[in-house]
Amino acid sequence: MSRVAVVTGASAGLGRAVAEELARRGDAVALLARGQAGLDGAAEAVRSLGGRPLAVPTDVSDAAAVDRAAERVERELGEIDLWVNVASQSAFAWFWDVEPEEFAQVTAVTYLGYVYGTRAALARMRPRDRGTVVQVGSALAYRGIPLQAAYCGSKHAIQGFHDSLRAELFADGSNVRVTMVQMPALNTPQFDWVRSRLPRKAQPVAPIYQPEVAARAVAWAADHPQRREYWVGASTVGTLLANAVVPGLLDRYLGRTGVASQQAEQPEDPSRRDYLFRPVDDTDDHGAHGRFDSTAKSSSPQAALARHHGALAAAGGVAAVAGLAALRGRRRS
Repeated sequence: MSRVAVVTGASAGLGRAVAEELARRGDAVALLARGQAGLDGAAEAVRSLGGRPLAVPTDVSDAAAVDRAAERVERELGEIDLWVNVASQSAFAWFWDVEPEEFAQVTAVTYLGYVYGTRAALARMRPRDRGTVVQVGSALAYRGIPLQAAYCGSKHAIQGFHDSLRAELFADGSNVRVTMVQMPALNTPQFDWVRSRLPRKAQPVAPIYQPEVAARAVAWAADHPQRREYWVGASTVGTLLANAVVPGLLDRYLGRTGVASQQAEQPEDPSRRDYLFRPVDDTDDHGAHGRFDSTAKSSSPQAALARHHGALAAAGGVAAVAGLAALRGRRRS
């Protein structure tokens, strides 16, 4: 049965892939983002895949704008069944090199954008006593890494907000559901859009997955929101479990490897545009994929296993052992 879905950050990257995946299921999809060309491309993609699009230019860091977008969605598409918070930003730099207004902007989009989106969704879902909110998280919701303090702090904040909200919905006896999907590194355009003060081009830490892998997991979570969270990718499972077992060792390991692993060999262009205070896809549509197609994985056994509790536990145990062995081996070397 088709739904009315809202996806934030829908003009590019993972948000674009999620919108396209929901369109394949026949959903009406409201697309919230800042970049007009990206929104136009996303709307055309949704339409061609069998969905019914509505592009709504929206800055998710503006609570009133998000609420106005929700009003328009219900007026033009119908009652919102599903809200997916995806929009995010980062700044690649040492913490002490990030200006206060830059840190605030990343936090406003990546954390408060989720708060405002969830609030707009619940204002409409709770009176009807139905609906689902999916928060797109990250392994970095549990484990911060160097050079992305604002992003990691925001993802940690979303996790705490998510847990508190779930408890409140249970206490209220509500049938509205909220779940979270923890993502691995993804092949999206953001690594060419991010504000960076690094000498070399930013890149995700391998293994890298195609955004469609993550989008399918989000669609699954939307259909099965009873779980607190879902994990996508071997790196996510291993990181979460290793962090629970050996957090101090992981701090030192990331201190040794985390700076170089987030930089490619190519030098950064200090004059390029970034997306921090204005969209990069305002005049050109960039789609869902970044520049890592040659190395990104198109499937994830862990995402499939995450649908089954027993298999997930077994896979997670193997990943944790492997991760610990690798960390200890590096420590001895």
